[in-house]
Amino acid sequence: MKVRIAPGATDEEASAIAAAMAEHVGDTVEVYVGDDEEPKAVHELASAAGSGRGAPSPVAAADGAAHDDLGPTERERKLREEIADILEGGPEKYREGLEDKLFVRDRLELWFGGEGSEFLFEDGKFAAFDDWHESGVGEDTDDRLPADGMITGAAEFEGRDVHFMANDYTVKRGSMAAKGVEKFLRMQQRALKTGQPVLYLMDSSGGRIDQQTGFFANREGIGKYYYNHSMLSGRVPQICVLYGPCIAGAAYTPVFADFTIMVEDVSAMAIASPRMVQMVTGEDIDLEELGGPQVHTRESGSADLVAKDEEHARELVAQLITYLPDNADEKPPKTETRPPARSPAGIDSVVPDHPNEGYDMKDLIDRVIDDGSFFELRPDFGKEIITAYARIDGRPVGIVANQPAHRAGAIFPDAAEKAAEFIWKSDAFNIPILYLCDTPGFMAGSQVEKEGILEQGKKFIYATSSATVPQQTVVVRKAYGAGIYAMGGPAYEPESVIGLPSGEIAIMGPEAAINAVYARKLSQIDDPEERERTEQELREEYREDIDIHRMASEVVIDEIVPPSTLREELAGRFAFYEDVEKSLPDKKHGTIL
Repeated sequence: MKVRIAPGATDEEASAIAAAMAEHVGDTVEVYVGDDEEPKAVHELASAAGSGRGAPSPVAAADGAAHDDLGPTERERKLREEIADILEGGPEKYREGLEDKLFVRDRLELWFGGEGSEFLFEDGKFAAFDDWHESGVGEDTDDRLPADGMITGAAEFEGRDVHFMANDYTVKRGSMAAKGVEKFLRMQQRALKTGQPVLYLMDSSGGRIDQQTGFFANREGIGKYYYNHSMLSGRVPQICVLYGPCIAGAAYTPVFADFTIMVEDVSAMAIASPRMVQMVTGEDIDLEELGGPQVHTRESGSADLVAKDEEHARELVAQLITYLPDNADEKPPKTETRPPARSPAGIDSVVPDHPNEGYDMKDLIDRVIDDGSFFELRPDFGKEIITAYARIDGRPVGIVANQPAHRAGAIFPDAAEKAAEFIWKSDAFNIPILYLCDTPGFMAGSQVEKEGILEQGKKFIYATSSATVPQQTVVVRKAYGAGIYAMGGPAYEPESVIGLPSGEIAIMGPEAAINAVYARKLSQIDDPEERERTEQELREEYREDIDIHRMASEVVIDEIVPPSTLREELAGRFAFYEDVEKSLPDKKHGTIL
């Protein structure tokens, strides 16, 4: 076929027209420009030239460019059919039985299908393919094992590259077997190399008992999960979301992870199933009571947050990751500064004059941090201490704050454990720490001794002592007993110890101190009015000794600041000490866990 076009067309334009026309008409096309007698370009289709599979590539145009119109073969079409079958997951009856939760492929679309997120690639899609495909393809049988029930790969999540794994509950209830275990291990080992965060999207009933040979106790078996978790710990953030009952071996991944979120009404984790518990102990208990979200966020402390549904779980992780670097070699990401939600001018009014009067420390925090940046972890566990990430002038900080609104801010064993672990994680990922101290100290009594107040208090103090990130301490009001030690007091070498005018530092409060020291002297005063007057005088004398002005005069603390300037003061100090270098003694590691 001959085509003539207007004068002035370039060689490239003539070649493009020739190629397009040839494809359209299915024949060789010659393109003439203006009145030229010779064609400017010629495009010859492969079929027109008699080319076929294995023949030389068709050559056509005057510019010498090659044009290959070969399409997919039957071999590729078959592969695509196999992939499509794998993507369908387990038997249809199990997909229909998911009820309140998403099919895993739809879950991955939720996580990685939006703006700033993208599913990049999957590894091991054909795992266990030969074990099921010939007999199970297209059939509604339990023999289907697509991807061996474990999906692993890489994705972009909220602008960040991450590794991920996700159980497919439609395949043997998300249970783990040899090929899936191999994929999990490879994903972890690659995360060690790349230094990118890991997302664990868990929905697993544990190890596949009827196939345990070859993966349970092997060097590269399921036990290696937890070795790799330990190696990854403190190297990259590990974040776990639970979408179903994670039992036995599957329950260790969420507790090894740095941050764990459980989804309300569908998730649970326990060392054994209710049926196994009944067999071993005789206890009759359902899964919710055994290891539901309320158990692990309020009592065990093994989970950080409870999400209302799957969308909420993703939102929580999207918030959390904004405070975390990709790995321990990097600093956490900064954002633009935002003014606080409430005016710093009201800080002094928030703190009551009387040291024993309660108030909500979050009212003070709201006046110090950037608006909308408060992200609390484990809010229902050890409530007398607040642990949260936030930003001050755009910089992420980890906040450890006593909560006088709960148990008067006294430190109980669960709160000490919670604070220690939070400090440890924050330090691992280079997040500066802000201590807001208002506590009568560690709680006393027989019950807390049984619960390990000394043991957990030791861990709290150890974490504070060992942290090498920039630390600022604010004595808001009471700083009594060993509470000031755990809360980053002067002896623990924070970059600054700042006092508010309401602050006091002492072994104990005035009432307890006078009762301890002068009980006999006061008991010998017969006149009640004189005894009360003497007791009040002794308290005032004692209070003068522990007043924050005395502490500043003796240079115990660095500065007393007007409360309305606290945010500005902290922002300046965190900025100044941003690159401070702190080291620990040369040793293998401490002995305190």
